[in-house]
Amino acid sequence: MKSALQAIDSKTLLLVMKSFIRERSLLAAMRVLYARMKRFFQIPLPAFKAYVVGGPLENRQVLVTDQKRLLWRSPGDPVTRLLRQGVLVVDGQQHDCYRSIMEPYLTPARLPNYVSQMVQNVDRVTATWVDGQTVDLLVESRRIALLIIMETLFSVDFWDDLPHMWKPILKVIEYISPGAWIVFPKIPRPGYRKPIKALDQYLYGIIQARRSAAPRQDLLGYLMDAGLDDALIRDQMLTMLIAGHDTSTALLAWTFYLLGKNPETYTRLQIELDQALQGQPPLTPAGWQPHLLDAIIKESLRLYPPIHLGNRRVAESIDFDGRCVPAGERLIYSIYLTHRDPDIWENPDDFKPERFANGRKHPPFAYVPFGGGPRACIGAAFGQAEARLVLARLLQTYNFQLMDPKVHAHMGATLEPSPSVLMQVHRKKP
Repeated sequence: MKSALQAIDSKTLLLVMKSFIRERSLLAAMRVLYARMKRFFQIPLPAFKAYVVGGPLENRQVLVTDQKRLLWRSPGDPVTRLLRQGVLVVDGQQHDCYRSIMEPYLTPARLPNYVSQMVQNVDRVTATWVDGQTVDLLVESRRIALLIIMETLFSVDFWDDLPHMWKPILKVIEYISPGAWIVFPKIPRPGYRKPIKALDQYLYGIIQARRSAAPRQDLLGYLMDAGLDDALIRDQMLTMLIAGHDTSTALLAWTFYLLGKNPETYTRLQIELDQALQGQPPLTPAGWQPHLLDAIIKESLRLYPPIHLGNRRVAESIDFDGRCVPAGERLIYSIYLTHRDPDIWENPDDFKPERFANGRKHPPFAYVPFGGGPRACIGAAFGQAEARLVLARLLQTYNFQLMDPKVHAHMGATLEPSPSVLMQVHRKKP
């Protein structure tokens, strides 16, 4: 077996350290390793020696060719402890069962049913804005995403509950975000039991209320009709709530940041939307074909994929072109590093929506913001439609000006802009 860790020479380690110090970013350090180790390396930390791969061929191997050699479930991870038996963290027949129940509710054919709810919740949030106010688009995007996911999937009007559930949700996201627990798995982590309990009680309350109410054809109804008990329903609801809203939050916030940094593209998009919508809400009317908006969303997902890596456990050893990852090890495939690979993307750090215009092609598995293969993101179509509608409605009704361009990528539960995306908002005249 060839060890990636042993192959890291002193010069490479020095470059890694310099990059980390200069940019204060683990992602920058990983890019050095990725480039010098030919898309295959082992993280050189004392108690965390995960193998990392990237690139189209490697992604295909992880997501399709050898996906049965890999397990999603990692019992010691906070994600598993939080989501328990959620569809995201179970394997085999159990995963297939839950996915078969949930997937029909999230197909593209059902998306028109959610359009008006999405637009209305955008308007509810923006109604609280004051003209000329500076708002944090990371916060506002989260408010919108939470309202949308609770109403569309569970038929819950979350508006009045949002203030007192806000902190528990943020605390739960913090609980599953990377931290010292990665290197020191047994380190005490106080302060999380109470918010997790609060979120559990809230979800169980929704389940109990629904069991005594008239049936509804939403995701919660699908889970109940399938005969799942309350605990399993809680696990799927929490999975969709956390994973679904947090990824949308990051995508919306990053897209606004990129538009703020690129005013020419922003102006072109405004013109496209004005011509397409003709003053009407974006209820997917006939003839609305916002090509530039779609390209901008795709480029935002390339530069800042919310789920920037995939974490697996190796059940059977895997060979990557003569480099072996033994059974029992942790394997990470890096979406972020693949999306910034200069051998695939010209000027990979530049914001260029035209990469995705006019049906331009890229190598298979070079662009994987939603993963791929049989376990591709269950909410991919939903999330893209949501981003399209929310962005269109916000840009239709407000002008946005980026106030502070000093933003960096933070590796939390998702890859999100930190510390914030501050933008001044001015309501457009009808």
